[in-house]
Amino acid sequence: MLDYDKEADAYDITRGGEPRAAAAAAAVLGLLPGVTGRLLDVACGTGIVTRRLAAARPGLRVTGADLTSGMARMAAVRLPGAVVLADSRRLPFPDRAFDAVTSVWLLHLLDEPDDVRAAVAECARVLRPGGMYVTTVDKAAAHDVGSDIDAVLAPRPRRPARDEAAAVESYAAEQGLLPAGQARFPGVGQGRSPRRTAADLRRGWFTQLPPGEPRTERFAELLATLPDQNRPRPDPVFSLRAFRKPPDD
Repeated sequence: MLDYDKEADAYDITRGGEPRAAAAAAAVLGLLPGVTGRLLDVACGTGIVTRRLAAARPGLRVTGADLTSGMARMAAVRLPGAVVLADSRRLPFPDRAFDAVTSVWLLHLLDEPDDVRAAVAECARVLRPGGMYVTTVDKAAAHDVGSDIDAVLAPRPRRPARDEAAAVESYAAEQGLLPAGQARFPGVGQGRSPRRTAADLRRGWFTQLPPGEPRTERFAELLATLPDQNRPRPDPVFSLRAFRKPPDD
């Protein structure tokens, strides 16, 4: 797992920057009712998406929460006074505090199914009746775009997908949340090139291939044989799921 405190300063520039953030925010907002008042963005990271959520709707009051101090520090610059340090599995907010809760690129990072279940349960707990929860699912699969890079990497060991859509839907159902929509958006600027993918391998971005291991180096060597070493392949396309908390009877 990457150290996101250390990654914070370079995170945006290596993850598509503002164009990717714009695509993510637009897709999330498309799933939220226009009357949404208070929104909690769980695992807000550097706040690059969170800030766009806040700016898009002047009446929306947005709070960001992140577990890592480096990320929260950067988010606080973008959203002064509206960012807290918090674990998604133990949110420091009262029940029914928010009209909407979002978790973009969070669930895939959690280690165990019980961690994902706990995060979804917490998002549901702080959501008011009638409110909406929006989250990304199937993040790792989004990067498999059918390219020659994917063909080289196909035999690599993979971490279990904790954010598989069917699993997330079942955890949401356990909390009484009802399916309320889907959306997709491009990871603008995140298309992989062979040279950059080899560098990412050697940095430890592929969690089951530690830097310096013979297997890691073998995949890097195979990537070096591909044509057009600096040409990005197609961008990933990320998936969102929305869930509604039923209103009180």
